[in-house]
Amino acid sequence: MANATPTPRPVPVTEHEKRISALLAPSRVESRALEDCLGLALAEDVTASIPLPPFDNSAMDGYAVRSVDLAEAGAQQPVTLPVTADIPAGRIDVPTLEPGTAHRIMTGSQVPPGADATVPVEHTDGGAERVRVSASVQAGAHLRRAGEDVVVGDTVLTAGTTLSAVHLGIASAVGISQLPVHRPPQVLVLSTGSELVEPGSTLRPGQIFESNGMMLAAAVRQAGGQAHLLRFVPDDVATFHDALAPHLASTDLIITSGGVSAGAYEVVKDALADNGVEFTKVAMQPGKPQGAGRYSPERGTAGAHGVPVVALPGNPVSSMVSFEVFVRPALRRAAGHHADRRPVRQAVLTERLDSPSGKRQYRRGRFDPAAGTVTPEGGPGSHLLSAMASANCLLDIREDTTELPHGSPVDVWLLD
Repeated sequence: MANATPTPRPVPVTEHEKRISALLAPSRVESRALEDCLGLALAEDVTASIPLPPFDNSAMDGYAVRSVDLAEAGAQQPVTLPVTADIPAGRIDVPTLEPGTAHRIMTGSQVPPGADATVPVEHTDGGAERVRVSASVQAGAHLRRAGEDVVVGDTVLTAGTTLSAVHLGIASAVGISQLPVHRPPQVLVLSTGSELVEPGSTLRPGQIFESNGMMLAAAVRQAGGQAHLLRFVPDDVATFHDALAPHLASTDLIITSGGVSAGAYEVVKDALADNGVEFTKVAMQPGKPQGAGRYSPERGTAGAHGVPVVALPGNPVSSMVSFEVFVRPALRRAAGHHADRRPVRQAVLTERLDSPSGKRQYRRGRFDPAAGTVTPEGGPGSHLLSAMASANCLLDIREDTTELPHGSPVDVWLLD
Protein backbone atom coordinates (compact mmCIF):
# COMPACT_ATOMS: atom_id res chain seq x y z
CA MET A 1 0.00 0.00 0.00
CA ALA A 2 1.42 3.39 -1.02
CA ASN A 3 2.26 5.88 1.68
CA ALA A 4 -0.13 8.85 1.96
CA THR A 5 1.25 12.25 0.96
CA PRO A 6 2.11 14.13 4.16
CA THR A 7 0.07 17.23 4.86
CA PRO A 8 2.24 20.34 4.57
CA ARG A 9 2.81 22.12 7.85
CA PRO A 10 1.23 25.58 8.12
CA VAL A 11 3.74 28.34 7.48
CA PRO A 12 4.55 30.77 10.32
CA VAL A 13 2.93 34.19 10.34
CA THR A 14 6.31 35.91 9.96
CA GLU A 15 7.13 33.92 6.82
CA HIS A 16 3.85 34.76 5.10
CA GLU A 17 4.20 38.39 6.14
CA LYS A 18 7.63 38.62 4.45
CA ARG A 19 6.21 37.08 1.30
CA ILE A 20 3.44 39.64 1.04
CA SER A 21 5.76 42.53 1.87
CA ALA A 22 8.07 41.48 -0.99
CA LEU A 23 5.21 41.73 -3.49
CA LEU A 24 4.80 45.49 -3.20
CA ALA A 25 7.41 47.87 -4.59
CA PRO A 26 7.64 51.44 -3.28
CA SER A 27 5.11 53.67 -5.00
CA ARG A 28 6.32 56.42 -7.30
CA VAL A 29 7.04 59.91 -6.06
CA GLU A 30 5.12 62.88 -7.43
CA SER A 31 4.79 66.56 -6.61
CA ARG A 32 1.37 67.61 -5.33
CA ALA A 33 -0.19 70.86 -4.18
CA LEU A 34 -0.38 71.08 -0.40
CA GLU A 35 -4.16 70.74 -0.36
CA ASP A 36 -3.81 67.34 -2.05
CA CYS A 37 -1.18 65.95 0.35
CA LEU A 38 -3.19 65.24 3.52
CA GLY A 39 -2.55 61.68 4.74
CA LEU A 40 0.17 60.97 2.17
CA ALA A 41 3.79 60.11 2.99
CA LEU A 42 6.45 62.74 2.41
CA ALA A 43 9.18 61.48 0.08
CA GLU A 44 11.99 63.94 0.94
CA ASP A 45 13.06 66.09 3.87
CA VAL A 46 11.79 69.67 3.76
CA THR A 47 14.06 72.48 4.95
CA ALA A 48 13.22 76.09 5.63
CA SER A 49 14.47 78.78 3.27
CA ILE A 50 13.14 81.54 5.54
CA PRO A 51 13.08 81.97 9.33
CA LEU A 52 9.90 81.73 11.38
CA PRO A 53 8.84 84.27 12.34
CA PRO A 54 10.35 85.96 9.27
CA PHE A 55 10.68 89.27 11.18
CA ASP A 56 10.37 90.60 14.73
CA ASN A 57 6.66 91.02 15.41
CA SER A 58 4.29 91.90 18.20
CA ALA A 59 2.70 89.16 20.29
CA MET A 60 -0.07 91.47 21.48
CA ASP A 61 -2.39 94.23 20.36
CA GLY A 62 -0.99 97.37 21.98
CA TYR A 63 1.77 99.90 21.50
CA ALA A 64 5.35 99.48 20.36
CA VAL A 65 7.55 101.40 22.80
CA ARG A 66 11.05 101.90 24.16
CA SER A 67 11.00 100.23 27.58
CA VAL A 68 13.17 103.01 29.04
CA ASP A 69 10.41 105.53 28.31
CA LEU A 70 8.04 103.62 30.62
CA ALA A 71 10.47 102.84 33.42
CA GLU A 72 8.51 104.97 35.90
CA ALA A 73 5.00 104.08 34.66
CA GLY A 74 2.49 102.63 37.10
CA ALA A 75 -1.14 102.71 38.07
CA GLN A 76 -0.58 105.69 40.35
CA GLN A 77 1.86 107.41 37.99
CA PRO A 78 0.88 106.75 34.33
CA VAL A 79 3.09 107.95 31.50
CA THR A 80 1.58 109.63 28.44
CA LEU A 81 3.26 109.29 25.05
CA PRO A 82 2.31 110.71 21.64
CA VAL A 83 1.19 108.05 19.12
CA THR A 84 3.11 108.82 15.94
CA ALA A 85 2.16 105.87 13.70
CA ASP A 86 -0.24 102.97 13.27
CA ILE A 87 1.21 99.56 12.35
CA PRO A 88 -1.54 97.16 11.21
CA ALA A 89 -0.67 93.63 10.18
CA GLY A 90 0.86 93.57 6.72
CA ARG A 91 2.30 97.10 6.73
CA ILE A 92 5.73 96.99 5.08
CA ASP A 93 6.84 100.65 5.31
CA VAL A 94 7.22 100.67 9.09
CA PRO A 95 8.70 103.96 10.36
CA THR A 96 11.35 104.16 13.07
CA LEU A 97 10.11 104.72 16.62
CA GLU A 98 11.59 107.91 18.00
CA PRO A 99 12.43 108.27 21.72
CA GLY A 100 9.50 109.38 23.85
CA THR A 101 6.85 108.21 21.38
CA ALA A 102 4.70 105.11 20.78
CA HIS A 103 3.34 103.33 17.70
CA ARG A 104 -0.04 101.64 17.89
CA ILE A 105 0.58 98.04 16.79
CA MET A 106 -1.49 94.92 16.10
CA THR A 107 -0.66 91.29 16.87
CA GLY A 108 1.68 89.88 14.23
CA SER A 109 2.72 93.31 12.92
CA GLN A 110 6.36 94.13 12.27
CA VAL A 111 8.09 95.77 15.24
CA PRO A 112 9.44 99.19 14.22
CA PRO A 113 13.16 99.95 14.44
CA GLY A 114 13.88 101.61 17.76
CA ALA A 115 11.20 99.71 19.73
CA ASP A 116 12.20 96.99 22.19
CA ALA A 117 8.82 96.03 23.70
CA THR A 118 5.07 96.05 23.25
CA VAL A 119 2.84 97.31 26.03
CA PRO A 120 -0.56 95.49 25.87
CA VAL A 121 -3.57 97.67 25.15
CA GLU A 122 -5.06 96.44 28.46
CA HIS A 123 -2.41 98.52 30.30
CA THR A 124 -3.34 101.71 28.45
CA ASP A 125 -6.31 103.97 27.80
CA GLY A 126 -6.30 102.91 24.11
CA GLY A 127 -5.62 106.38 22.81
CA ALA A 128 -5.18 106.98 19.07
CA GLU A 129 -3.22 110.25 19.18
CA ARG A 130 -1.83 110.12 22.70
CA VAL A 131 -1.73 107.04 24.91
CA ARG A 132 -1.64 106.89 28.70
CA VAL A 133 0.30 103.85 29.92
CA SER A 134 -0.21 102.56 33.48
CA ALA A 135 2.46 99.82 33.62
CA SER A 136 6.14 99.50 32.87
CA VAL A 137 7.52 96.81 30.55
CA GLN A 138 10.80 94.95 30.30
CA ALA A 139 12.88 95.05 27.14
CA GLY A 140 11.71 92.20 24.87
CA ALA A 141 8.27 92.00 26.46
CA HIS A 142 5.50 90.69 24.16
CA LEU A 143 7.78 90.39 21.13
CA ARG A 144 8.30 87.41 18.84
CA ARG A 145 11.83 87.42 17.49
CA ALA A 146 12.73 86.47 13.92
CA GLY A 147 13.86 82.83 13.79
CA GLU A 148 12.52 82.10 17.27
CA ASP A 149 10.62 79.08 15.90
CA VAL A 150 12.61 78.09 12.79
CA VAL A 151 15.92 79.27 11.37
CA VAL A 152 16.99 79.03 7.74
CA GLY A 153 18.17 75.50 6.97
CA ASP A 154 16.15 73.79 9.70
CA THR A 155 14.50 70.51 8.70
CA VAL A 156 10.82 71.18 9.31
CA LEU A 157 9.50 67.87 7.90
CA THR A 158 11.25 64.51 7.49
CA ALA A 159 10.80 61.94 4.74
CA GLY A 160 8.32 59.22 5.66
CA THR A 161 6.11 61.56 7.68
CA THR A 162 2.39 60.93 7.26
CA LEU A 163 1.27 64.45 6.47
CA SER A 164 -1.27 65.92 8.86
CA ALA A 165 -2.98 69.31 8.93
CA VAL A 166 -0.19 70.75 11.10
CA HIS A 167 2.50 69.41 8.75
CA LEU A 168 0.83 71.13 5.82
CA GLY A 169 0.63 74.27 7.93
CA ILE A 170 4.37 74.41 8.61
CA ALA A 171 5.14 73.72 4.94
CA SER A 172 2.91 76.61 3.95
CA ALA A 173 4.42 78.85 6.63
CA VAL A 174 7.92 78.46 5.15
CA GLY A 175 6.61 79.30 1.69
CA ILE A 176 6.19 75.86 0.11
CA SER A 177 3.23 75.33 -2.21
CA GLN A 178 3.96 71.74 -3.34
CA LEU A 179 5.47 68.67 -1.69
CA PRO A 180 7.10 65.50 -3.04
CA VAL A 181 4.89 62.64 -1.85
CA HIS A 182 4.44 58.96 -2.52
CA ARG A 183 1.48 58.22 -4.75
CA PRO A 184 -1.07 56.07 -2.89
CA PRO A 185 -0.95 52.44 -4.09
CA GLN A 186 -3.90 51.65 -6.34
CA VAL A 187 -5.70 48.67 -4.82
CA LEU A 188 -8.47 46.66 -6.44
CA VAL A 189 -10.68 45.04 -3.80
CA LEU A 190 -12.58 42.15 -5.29
CA SER A 191 -15.75 40.86 -3.70
CA THR A 192 -16.72 37.40 -4.96
CA GLY A 193 -19.63 35.11 -4.25
CA SER A 194 -22.91 34.31 -5.92
CA GLU A 195 -24.60 34.52 -2.53
CA LEU A 196 -23.70 38.21 -2.05
CA VAL A 197 -26.21 41.00 -2.54
CA GLU A 198 -26.04 44.74 -2.08
CA PRO A 199 -26.98 46.17 1.32
CA GLY A 200 -30.38 47.82 1.14
CA SER A 201 -31.87 45.18 -1.14
CA THR A 202 -34.16 42.31 -0.06
CA LEU A 203 -32.45 39.13 1.06
CA ARG A 204 -33.65 35.86 -0.45
CA PRO A 205 -33.00 32.46 1.14
CA GLY A 206 -29.29 31.59 0.93
CA GLN A 207 -28.17 35.18 0.33
CA ILE A 208 -26.15 37.51 2.55
CA PHE A 209 -25.37 41.19 2.39
CA GLU A 210 -21.89 41.88 1.04
CA SER A 211 -19.65 43.37 3.75
CA ASN A 212 -16.05 42.25 3.21
CA GLY A 213 -15.50 44.37 0.12
CA MET A 214 -16.75 47.53 1.77
CA MET A 215 -14.74 46.80 4.93
CA LEU A 216 -11.49 46.01 3.12
CA ALA A 217 -11.79 48.98 0.76
CA ALA A 218 -12.20 51.27 3.78
CA ALA A 219 -9.22 49.60 5.47
CA VAL A 220 -7.12 50.21 2.35
CA ARG A 221 -7.99 53.91 2.45
CA GLN A 222 -7.18 54.11 6.16
CA ALA A 223 -3.82 52.48 5.45
CA GLY A 224 -2.94 55.11 2.85
CA GLY A 225 -3.96 53.35 -0.37
CA GLN A 226 -6.52 54.25 -3.01
CA ALA A 227 -9.21 51.58 -3.08
CA HIS A 228 -11.35 50.57 -6.05
CA LEU A 229 -14.16 48.20 -5.06
CA LEU A 230 -15.32 45.61 -7.56
CA ARG A 231 -18.39 43.93 -6.10
CA PHE A 232 -20.58 40.93 -6.76
CA VAL A 233 -18.33 38.80 -8.98
CA PRO A 234 -20.11 35.43 -9.18
CA ASP A 235 -18.51 32.05 -8.49
CA ASP A 236 -17.40 31.44 -12.06
CA VAL A 237 -13.74 31.24 -13.11
CA ALA A 238 -14.17 32.75 -16.58
CA THR A 239 -16.26 35.62 -15.21
CA PHE A 240 -13.63 36.15 -12.51
CA HIS A 241 -10.85 36.58 -15.09
CA ASP A 242 -13.05 38.84 -17.22
CA ALA A 243 -13.79 41.04 -14.20
CA LEU A 244 -10.08 41.53 -13.48
CA ALA A 245 -8.95 42.22 -17.05
CA PRO A 246 -9.92 45.93 -17.39
CA HIS A 247 -8.15 46.85 -14.13
CA LEU A 248 -4.78 45.12 -14.43
CA ALA A 249 -2.85 47.94 -16.10
CA SER A 250 -3.80 50.49 -13.42
CA THR A 251 -3.61 48.29 -10.31
CA ASP A 252 -0.72 47.93 -7.87
CA LEU A 253 -2.39 45.27 -5.72
CA ILE A 254 -5.44 43.01 -5.90
CA ILE A 255 -7.11 41.97 -2.66
CA THR A 256 -9.71 39.22 -2.68
CA SER A 257 -11.67 37.71 0.17
CA GLY A 258 -13.14 34.24 0.24
CA GLY A 259 -12.82 31.35 -2.15
CA VAL A 260 -9.46 30.19 -0.79
CA SER A 261 -10.33 27.11 1.29
CA ALA A 262 -10.30 23.43 0.38
CA GLY A 263 -13.98 22.99 -0.51
CA ALA A 264 -15.84 23.07 -3.81
CA TYR A 265 -16.73 26.34 -5.57
CA GLU A 266 -13.58 28.09 -4.31
CA VAL A 267 -13.51 30.45 -7.29
CA VAL A 268 -10.52 32.55 -6.24
CA LYS A 269 -8.35 29.50 -5.73
CA ASP A 270 -9.61 27.86 -8.93
CA ALA A 271 -8.97 31.01 -10.96
CA LEU A 272 -5.59 32.04 -9.57
CA ALA A 273 -3.74 28.86 -8.59
CA ASP A 274 -2.43 28.32 -12.13
CA ASN A 275 -1.86 32.03 -12.78
CA GLY A 276 0.95 32.87 -10.40
CA VAL A 277 -0.77 32.80 -6.99
CA GLU A 278 0.21 30.25 -4.36
CA PHE A 279 -2.27 29.15 -1.72
CA THR A 280 -1.18 27.97 1.67
CA LYS A 281 -2.17 27.51 5.29
CA VAL A 282 -0.76 29.90 7.85
CA ALA A 283 -0.29 28.97 11.51
CA MET A 284 -2.71 31.54 12.86
CA GLN A 285 -6.23 31.90 14.21
CA PRO A 286 -8.30 33.33 12.64
CA GLY A 287 -7.07 33.41 9.06
CA LYS A 288 -5.57 30.01 8.31
CA PRO A 289 -6.22 29.81 4.51
CA GLN A 290 -4.24 32.44 2.59
CA GLY A 291 -2.98 33.15 -0.89
CA ALA A 292 -0.30 35.43 -2.34
CA GLY A 293 1.57 35.88 -5.58
CA ARG A 294 1.60 37.73 -8.91
CA TYR A 295 -1.33 37.31 -11.25
CA SER A 296 -1.21 37.15 -15.03
CA PRO A 297 -4.21 36.28 -17.21
CA GLU A 298 -1.95 33.91 -19.16
CA ARG A 299 -1.61 30.60 -17.34
CA GLY A 300 1.84 29.97 -15.92
CA THR A 301 3.36 33.28 -17.08
CA ALA A 302 3.03 35.57 -14.06
CA GLY A 303 6.63 35.47 -12.84
CA ALA A 304 7.98 38.76 -11.52
CA HIS A 305 5.82 40.92 -13.79
CA GLY A 306 2.29 40.01 -12.78
CA VAL A 307 0.04 42.13 -10.60
CA PRO A 308 0.51 41.41 -6.87
CA VAL A 309 -2.39 39.52 -5.32
CA VAL A 310 -3.26 38.87 -1.69
CA ALA A 311 -6.11 36.37 -1.29
CA LEU A 312 -7.71 36.61 2.14
CA PRO A 313 -10.15 34.18 3.78
CA GLY A 314 -13.86 34.92 3.51
CA ASN A 315 -15.06 34.97 7.10
CA PRO A 316 -15.23 38.66 7.96
CA VAL A 317 -13.07 38.59 11.08
CA SER A 318 -10.52 36.33 9.39
CA SER A 319 -10.43 38.73 6.47
CA MET A 320 -10.00 41.83 8.62
CA VAL A 321 -7.42 40.32 10.96
CA SER A 322 -5.45 39.03 7.96
CA PHE A 323 -5.50 42.52 6.48
CA GLU A 324 -4.13 43.97 9.72
CA VAL A 325 -1.40 41.35 10.04
CA PHE A 326 -0.23 41.06 6.42
CA VAL A 327 -1.61 43.73 4.11
CA ARG A 328 -1.66 46.95 6.12
CA PRO A 329 2.08 46.94 6.98
CA ALA A 330 3.01 46.14 3.37
CA LEU A 331 0.75 48.89 2.03
CA ARG A 332 2.11 51.43 4.49
CA ARG A 333 5.69 50.64 3.55
CA ALA A 334 4.93 50.75 -0.18
CA ALA A 335 3.25 54.12 0.30
CA GLY A 336 6.36 55.50 2.02
CA HIS A 337 5.05 55.76 5.58
CA HIS A 338 7.57 55.28 8.38
CA ALA A 339 4.79 54.36 10.81
CA ASP A 340 3.86 51.10 9.10
CA ARG A 341 2.61 49.14 12.12
CA ARG A 342 -0.07 49.58 14.71
CA PRO A 343 1.13 50.84 18.09
CA VAL A 344 1.74 47.96 20.50
CA ARG A 345 1.15 48.14 24.25
CA GLN A 346 1.40 45.56 26.99
CA ALA A 347 -1.76 45.10 29.01
CA VAL A 348 -3.02 42.90 31.84
CA LEU A 349 -5.76 40.39 31.03
CA THR A 350 -8.98 40.77 32.97
CA GLU A 351 -9.97 37.13 32.35
CA ARG A 352 -8.48 33.78 31.43
CA LEU A 353 -7.86 32.86 27.77
CA ASP A 354 -7.02 29.65 25.94
CA SER A 355 -5.11 29.54 22.67
CA PRO A 356 -4.46 26.66 20.24
CA SER A 357 -0.97 25.17 20.32
CA GLY A 358 1.22 26.02 17.35
CA LYS A 359 -0.99 28.88 16.13
CA ARG A 360 -0.57 32.59 16.62
CA GLN A 361 -3.92 33.81 17.84
CA TYR A 362 -5.37 37.26 17.39
CA ARG A 363 -8.30 37.95 19.70
CA ARG A 364 -10.44 41.05 19.72
CA GLY A 365 -10.33 43.14 22.88
CA ARG A 366 -11.09 46.38 24.69
CA PHE A 367 -7.97 48.10 25.96
CA ASP A 368 -8.33 50.45 28.94
CA PRO A 369 -5.30 52.75 28.80
CA ALA A 370 -5.99 54.27 32.22
CA ALA A 371 -6.04 50.90 33.97
CA GLY A 372 -3.56 49.20 31.64
CA THR A 373 -5.95 46.27 31.21
CA VAL A 374 -7.52 44.45 28.28
CA THR A 375 -10.81 42.56 28.19
CA PRO A 376 -11.53 40.07 25.37
CA GLU A 377 -14.49 40.94 23.12
CA GLY A 378 -16.51 37.94 21.99
CA GLY A 379 -15.15 34.47 21.36
CA PRO A 380 -12.50 33.33 18.88
CA GLY A 381 -15.04 32.64 16.11
CA SER A 382 -14.07 34.15 12.76
CA HIS A 383 -17.69 35.06 11.92
CA LEU A 384 -18.28 37.26 14.98
CA LEU A 385 -18.02 40.64 13.27
CA SER A 386 -19.92 42.57 15.94
CA ALA A 387 -17.16 41.81 18.46
CA MET A 388 -14.61 43.12 15.98
CA ALA A 389 -16.65 46.30 15.56
CA SER A 390 -16.68 46.95 19.32
CA ALA A 391 -12.98 46.13 19.82
CA ASN A 392 -10.26 48.76 19.96
CA CYS A 393 -7.34 46.34 19.91
CA LEU A 394 -6.11 42.91 18.93
CA LEU A 395 -4.52 40.62 21.48
CA ASP A 396 -1.37 39.04 20.00
CA ILE A 397 -0.93 35.58 21.53
CA ARG A 398 2.20 33.70 20.44
CA GLU A 399 2.32 30.20 18.97
CA ASP A 400 3.89 28.60 22.05
CA THR A 401 1.19 29.90 24.42
CA THR A 402 -1.82 27.72 25.13
CA GLU A 403 -3.16 29.40 28.26
CA LEU A 404 -3.12 32.90 29.68
CA PRO A 405 -4.44 33.09 33.26
CA HIS A 406 -6.30 36.10 34.58
CA GLY A 407 -3.78 38.86 35.27
CA SER A 408 -1.29 37.73 32.62
CA PRO A 409 0.55 40.36 30.55
CA VAL A 410 -0.24 40.30 26.84
CA ASP A 411 0.71 42.44 23.85
CA VAL A 412 -2.15 44.37 22.24
CA TRP A 413 -2.27 46.15 18.88
CA LEU A 414 -4.11 49.45 19.18
CA LEU A 415 -6.65 49.80 16.38
CA ASP A 416 -8.05 53.25 17.21
